[in-house]
Amino acid sequence: MKRLFVILFLTIAATMPAKAQDQAFLQIEAHASLQEAQDRARAYSGVFPNIVAYRVATGWYALAIGPYSQDQAETEIGRLRAEGLIPRDSFIGYGRDFREQVWPTQAPRPAQAMPAQTPFAPIPAQQVMPATDPEPAPAIDTTPPPPPEETLAEARRSEYGLSRDERAQLQIALQWQGYYNAGIDAAFGPGTRSAMAAWQTDRGYEATGVLTTRQRAQLLDEYETQIASLGMREIEEPEAGIRIDMPLGLVQFDRYEPPFVHYKSRDGSGVRALLISQRGDQGTLYGLYDIMQTLKIVPVEGERNRTTRDFTLTGRNERIASHTYATLTGGMIKGFALIWEPQADEKLMQRAVAMMRDSLDSVPNVALDETLGEATEAQRADMMSGLEIRTPESTHTGFFVDGEGTVLTTLEGLSRCDRITIGPDLNASLGATDPQLGLALLQPSVRLAPVAYAAFQLAVPRLGADIAVSGFSYGNVLDLPVLTFGTMADLRGLNGEDSLNRLEIEALEGDMGGPVLDASGAVLGILLPPPGGTRQLPEAVRYAADAEAIAGFLTANGITPGAAQANGALPPAVLSRRAADMTVPVSCWN
Repeated sequence: MKRLFVILFLTIAATMPAKAQDQAFLQIEAHASLQEAQDRARAYSGVFPNIVAYRVATGWYALAIGPYSQDQAETEIGRLRAEGLIPRDSFIGYGRDFREQVWPTQAPRPAQAMPAQTPFAPIPAQQVMPATDPEPAPAIDTTPPPPPEETLAEARRSEYGLSRDERAQLQIALQWQGYYNAGIDAAFGPGTRSAMAAWQTDRGYEATGVLTTRQRAQLLDEYETQIASLGMREIEEPEAGIRIDMPLGLVQFDRYEPPFVHYKSRDGSGVRALLISQRGDQGTLYGLYDIMQTLKIVPVEGERNRTTRDFTLTGRNERIASHTYATLTGGMIKGFALIWEPQADEKLMQRAVAMMRDSLDSVPNVALDETLGEATEAQRADMMSGLEIRTPESTHTGFFVDGEGTVLTTLEGLSRCDRITIGPDLNASLGATDPQLGLALLQPSVRLAPVAYAAFQLAVPRLGADIAVSGFSYGNVLDLPVLTFGTMADLRGLNGEDSLNRLEIEALEGDMGGPVLDASGAVLGILLPPPGGTRQLPEAVRYAADAEAIAGFLTANGITPGAAQANGALPPAVLSRRAADMTVPVSCWN
């Protein structure tokens, strides 16, 4: 096809009515041949019913779409260019530039006259049938038939008649289905066309990139069916002072446990929700941010984003996924959490999150009363406001061995941990190990400056002397270590091992890895797990790796062990404080 850029039309068509001369047209092509112009106009008519062709002053033939007002023409030319439906060099022309019309070439057919009515003739008597009971009429199916499938030209024509809102809704539905990831602009450009083609391919249709009327109806029906399953309804929670759209098709009100309003799963949906409401300031917001991360409803892996005014927490594991959002407004913290199980539709849940976040509104000066709700019998130290706090699989003990925060502990079980922490929540990595001695070094994720670290007593300890083990006997239940007292029973193991000391002490599993101290606070060794095997030793028989073996392990890994000074026995309170300064819990998370 040869295209002409029209420079100037010199002649005004004398026969053009004055009103048509002032109207705007989208001039899209020009051709030297009348036949070629008519053929091209015929092809375009499948998409644009208002296509016309006129001869112009130069003797060429112009194809144009219209007529439009000036404003309409400017809007349409931008849209049609963006969607690739007309050439990029199309421009706005005017009726005064046209001469005689060459397409359409045929005038509408005149209405056909109705045939003359013939008077009814009487039916001969012999043809009158005797009266009988009529057969019951078959049931009539009133369901409207589906619209017929369209050709590509018909699909383009029907698409052309869509309003801006209808076009935007199709983009929203494609975006919801995951086919379209650009902005909602109601312009069917290359991105939208590709999304439509991908949707058609997945549904077994020809990938034309133009949806037929039936396909548009199917796409919107899929979208609306999923949205309807959420049951999004605007609610106002008077006690919490929150207005929000909630997925009431999936959750229902359960109880108050400040600062949360609990919504439980409806009809086994596997979805739960919380509304968050409490008075506070930025410090309260930051505290809630930290606390929420300790709860099981916020999996460890996920987004962590906090600003001075709000925070977002997301997470996912093999059991649940969740999204939590809270914001500080008018001296109050308002927010929500949505929690769902893996079988839930992920796109549906993300849409619910977006709708909840967009609609979240705070009622001024109203927040949950801290005394609201009733205490339950299920309250435990590992719960907060009716929600379980995330707890480690196991916790034992370790202690600092240098001024940079390196921790010595026992190796048992650590190689199977997804995550290791020291202290309340500081991540640590597994460093050097000695499987034969059962020792391990942990490196904290940030450099530390501990108040105290181990000073080792390398002299031979006195047999039968009083000793104490500093350990987190009860895991994370207590914030400080417990001192458990016993005696040095032997300087060797039961099988004569020189690197072991045998203790007589009633230690617990959480004490494993704790420092064995003499009365002056010097470290004599590290408490080891009970020996395995078929022999069951008395509960009071425990082993410790001695100070000399520990010193060799540390030195081999670039750490100079601190040496203890002979300062005499310490009062129990001072000994307990010194032990607490160097002893930390070591937790294994899976």
